[in-house]
Amino acid sequence: MGMKITETKLPGVLEIEPQVFGDERGFFVETFHVERYRELVGIDLAFVQDNHSRSDKGILRGMHFQRNHPQGKLVRCVQGEVFDVAVDINRESPTFGNWVGVYLSGDNKKQLYIPPGYAHGFQVVSDSADFEYKCTDYYHPEDEGCLKWDDPDVGIEWPLNSPTISPKDRDGRGLYNLG
Repeated sequence: MGMKITETKLPGVLEIEPQVFGDERGFFVETFHVERYRELVGIDLAFVQDNHSRSDKGILRGMHFQRNHPQGKLVRCVQGEVFDVAVDINRESPTFGNWVGVYLSGDNKKQLYIPPGYAHGFQVVSDSADFEYKCTDYYHPEDEGCLKWDDPDVGIEWPLNSPTISPKDRDGRGLYNLG
């Protein structure tokens, strides 16, 4: 099966375009195969939890990470469209504070692989979106951190102004105060 893998400017963050088979009846796409993703994408961690969220236009979820239980994530949008973002929060990294953003949609069927140690979030740009992601560690609410979604030291260029965010995301910390 052919899939296109594109490296981003952040180490290990990969844009994945799975092969899609379609005809007048619809389509088929393989969204994960442990051996193929290990060999072609380089994911050598087990996924232990799958999540699915639905959000309306303008909702921004992020920028989340876990301090002691960092999660690698394989993310995709199955309905609608999102602008998906990863930020390098590793102070020892040469790309510390840099970000990448990719449009993921039910139409383009792209995925983004974000290895452990990055902050992650997305903004819904369609009327609504269903977003699914596989995680390499369990969710530990007591371990969660949040990078401020509009931190000027990072400078993420979100596609929609005035996003709807949760109180937790509103109270996110700046890049140099993540602790």
